[in-house]
Amino acid sequence: MSLASVGIPRALLYYLHFPHWRRFFQELGIRVILSPPTTERILNQGAAVTVDEVCAPVKVYFGHVLELRDQVDCVLVPRYVSIERGAYICPKLMGLPDMLRHSHARLPALFSPDIDLRKGPLAWLSPLLAARKFFALSTPQAMRAFSRSLQEERRLERLLLTGITPEEAFHGQKARRLPGRRLRVALLGHAYNVYDPVLSMDIADHLRALEVDVCTAEMLPVEKVACGLAYMGGKKLYWTLSKRVLGAGMYYLNHPHEVDGLILLSSFGCGLESLVGDLLGRAARRALFPHMLLNIDEHSGEAGLVTRLEAFVDMIKGRSIYARNVPTHGDAVARATSAP
Repeated sequence: MSLASVGIPRALLYYLHFPHWRRFFQELGIRVILSPPTTERILNQGAAVTVDEVCAPVKVYFGHVLELRDQVDCVLVPRYVSIERGAYICPKLMGLPDMLRHSHARLPALFSPDIDLRKGPLAWLSPLLAARKFFALSTPQAMRAFSRSLQEERRLERLLLTGITPEEAFHGQKARRLPGRRLRVALLGHAYNVYDPVLSMDIADHLRALEVDVCTAEMLPVEKVACGLAYMGGKKLYWTLSKRVLGAGMYYLNHPHEVDGLILLSSFGCGLESLVGDLLGRAARRALFPHMLLNIDEHSGEAGLVTRLEAFVDMIKGRSIYARNVPTHGDAVARATSAP
């Protein structure tokens, strides 16, 4: 099938794998068209063609696919099953291609390779063979493009460790930082919630406006995430994306001088995030660590969010003011922050 352009929806695992797919298609001479940043209109048009039970990030994804349908020859909609040994991706992401095909929406052709790496790196042969067949490629062409695209995955990992967001890394932007020592808050959650401007309600920008630096799970080295998971006492979580969030949260809770507070962004109706939120919430309460859980859906509004963020930051600052006081009763709950 000879195609001139392929669309990539700016949602879900776009925030983790976009450079890889972009480089793959560019090496094949196929033009890559990216959907625009999420808007309320994109969210609403996605919600109109999905069932009520799916989470807001999936509705956003549907909206982005619809946004691309008149601009491209096909849309990339991978069926992600597993991206590492012994762990899985969210079941709704596994079913995305089928959900789209049965949505009764007018759609272009969908390129839906199966990504299932439970058996190791050799499992990449399956999507490569699917690409060879779908795009009428030779085996050397597909292998060469794939080999070069892997370099982008490693480059992205290095860039995120410098403290920039995926969007800044993708488009060559610089990290938005202000000079001086400031409060530092860990904003944790699935990447497609944390970095999406509508789903997150631009929470990172609101925190920066309050003179708070933001760090995310993707900005933490994998060694530290593994260290955080070790605090679970050998109990395993079999969901890759949630495992990273839990590991980052547990690491920060056990290294409290690296951040001053923890905010967990969770999609309403997500079973995996409900579990992680409960585990982190219990650990934070035991550690007397400032934390806040934000549940989001397509009806969430910014007004209440800003008020809660302001109160959260004021609470952290207040705890720091009284950090050197000796409590008259009970445990000392105040501590100094990372800011002067």
